Amino acid sequence: MKAKVVFADTTHPVLPQLLTEQGFECVHFYESDTNKLKLLLKDAFGLIIRSRFPIDEALLEIAPQLKFIGRVGAGMENIDIAAAQARQIKLFNAPEGNRDAVAEHSLGMLLALNNRLLIVDAEVRNGIWKREENRGVEIHGKTIGIIGFGNMGEAFSKRLQGFGAKIMAYDKYKFGFGNDFVEEVSMDQLFEQADIVSLHIPQTVETKGLVRMEWLSRFKKPIVLINTSRGKIVKSSDLLDAISNGLVSGACLDVLEYESSSFEKLFAGDMPETFRQLINCKKVILSPHIAGWTLESNIKLATVLAEKIGANFKQ
Repeated sequence: MKAKVVFADTTHPVLPQLLTEQGFECVHFYESDTNKLKLLLKDAFGLIIRSRFPIDEALLEIAPQLKFIGRVGAGMENIDIAAAQARQIKLFNAPEGNRDAVAEHSLGMLLALNNRLLIVDAEVRNGIWKREENRGVEIHGKTIGIIGFGNMGEAFSKRLQGFGAKIMAYDKYKFGFGNDFVEEVSMDQLFEQADIVSLHIPQTVETKGLVRMEWLSRFKKPIVLINTSRGKIVKSSDLLDAISNGLVSGACLDVLEYESSSFEKLFAGDMPETFRQLINCKKVILSPHIAGWTLESNIKLATVLAEKIGANFKQ
């Protein structure tokens, strides 16, 4: 009998194709009924997820044969990692698959913000021709601080190497990564020198709410903040206050504190005042958590995940 792998979310077709070629039986479950998912998991060998379902201890308890969970993406915050490890369930993610997409999106948002592209595009389309009021700001000569130097942070640093900027990086859990283009620094050095700060860290108990007023106040110069990691790392109300008092000159946010499976309902019901202010702030550029969401990354995420699973479980 073939080992069953349950797909609890949509993926690129290449992932079930590759896993089938490796000898697995792929079962697709795209409903929202958790009870039905539990029935499928009773004899499942593997589980493929994105973000629809939290994988908690209660769910794992009814899957005694589960040997691996594959996350089509980078973040693992929707998995109870300790509970999975206690059951010797292997966890796979695929940050290698969308690091290039995230790096390019981060750079694109920064260029759009610095050159007021969203503002001037709307103005020109409405017959407004303002030049002096829309002078841009160059990346050249600035100091860019990257927080988190894993797949995403390193890929972003490579995209910046032709801009004539000073690139600094801090990673609490990684050392010895400095090179001819990137200076490995402490957070104190980053607070002292950075003009632009880009977050490339996972959401954990340690990082949730990290970016708040106390943290932002430690920078010696007004900064541009880029967040393509997780929305709950940044406290939106404090970011708005920091923009108002000049601590932050602008922000590029691909992820939001208010994200959820029912994000659109924010516009249909009572919208939080902080969120209303955020979307009306011209010093903020927003995108709907698509930094890692390209045609190419869709395939690469699937391929990387299949390779990791195949390397660990030969059928």
